[in-house]
Amino acid sequence: MIYYSYMDALLNSVWHYVGILWPYGLAILIVHTFIQKWMEYVRTDFNIKQGSTLLEIKIPREIMKSPLAMELVFTALHLPIDGNWVSSYLKGNVRPWFSCEIISDEGNIRFFIWTQTKFKDTVEAQLYAQYPTVEVYEVPDYVSRFKFDPEKQDLYGACFKLTAPDVYPIKTYVDYGMDKDPKEEFKIDPLTSTLETMSTLKKGEQMWIQIIIQAHMSKGLKAGHLFKTKNWQDEAKEEIEKIREESTPKTEDDYPGFPNPTKGEMEKIAAIERSIGKFPFDCAIRGMYFADKEIYNKGRPGVLGGVFRQYSSNYLNGFKRGWHINFDYPWQDFMGIRLTGFKRAFFEAYRTRGYFHGPFKNFAEKPFILMTEELATIFHFPGSVSQAPGLSRIPSKKSDAPSNLPI
Repeated sequence: MIYYSYMDALLNSVWHYVGILWPYGLAILIVHTFIQKWMEYVRTDFNIKQGSTLLEIKIPREIMKSPLAMELVFTALHLPIDGNWVSSYLKGNVRPWFSCEIISDEGNIRFFIWTQTKFKDTVEAQLYAQYPTVEVYEVPDYVSRFKFDPEKQDLYGACFKLTAPDVYPIKTYVDYGMDKDPKEEFKIDPLTSTLETMSTLKKGEQMWIQIIIQAHMSKGLKAGHLFKTKNWQDEAKEEIEKIREESTPKTEDDYPGFPNPTKGEMEKIAAIERSIGKFPFDCAIRGMYFADKEIYNKGRPGVLGGVFRQYSSNYLNGFKRGWHINFDYPWQDFMGIRLTGFKRAFFEAYRTRGYFHGPFKNFAEKPFILMTEELATIFHFPGSVSQAPGLSRIPSKKSDAPSNLPI
């Protein structure tokens, strides 16, 4: 009896405070929802007004530079521009983002960079600064040539994610020895595997890879978040200390002894410390394959899911396929209605390069962090070491006539 009296009193007390506090909780929820919707509206309006430009990069027969050149391009594109409070909340100003894309159009490989129009000159200048022999052209969006029709075409899409926490880097061009600028015949370029795979497509097949990047910054009120997130560098330093503690044995008196890290632990620490000195980007990677139903190759989706396997390391980080367009059991998608909806949404998200902001914010997977070194590893312009049959090259860069020619 005493127990039930106690429970009744406790429940009455709980309901009493609920009755007092629920209006405040509801008000906070309404305000939070309004801010989120308002930010989505003004940011969408802001982004539409900026316009967009697609640049195609045509590469020459010989590129004698390592991916370090592309790393310098990404460093220049690290633009943590958030604006002030007025521009953020009233005008919808957001950090600029870029989309680096490698596509296979029926086996023909092409490189693109998508940007807001106001940064077009910046992208071109940085490309020519590091790769003076390439040719950069403003081109119509290749996606506009296609329209996904579920009655005639089939489509597979996948998002990639990391196999370990962000603080661990993937296997980069430095690990492959490309930072030393070896001779072409001695280079081992991990991007070659991806290009060779994409070169195998037949007539009517399309395979596209999209790497969307935005300068990483800790989230806070200015970005529309109630709580500020931890700094990435602090997390990396904490992980280093954790590895060191694990390598420190305990004495009989339970005092820490002398650190004795293994070779793998030392390599982990060195890789993380090297990453701390680089510029970080929020990233999302998508891959898409589609073709008419008559020629759709059911083996391509599995191949697409493994195009980044060469960047994986057992003791550091790597890529794996995350969310993808598929259902394991037939009752999860009766009559294929949800599957068709996912395919349409994925195609539209790719077309608009939407990810960091509505309406396709964080579509399917959360963003992860990559350093400039990691980005340059998965997106750069290969030298002659890459003999992928679908990789077309220009004979040489066009230049002006010498100024000392006789008249």
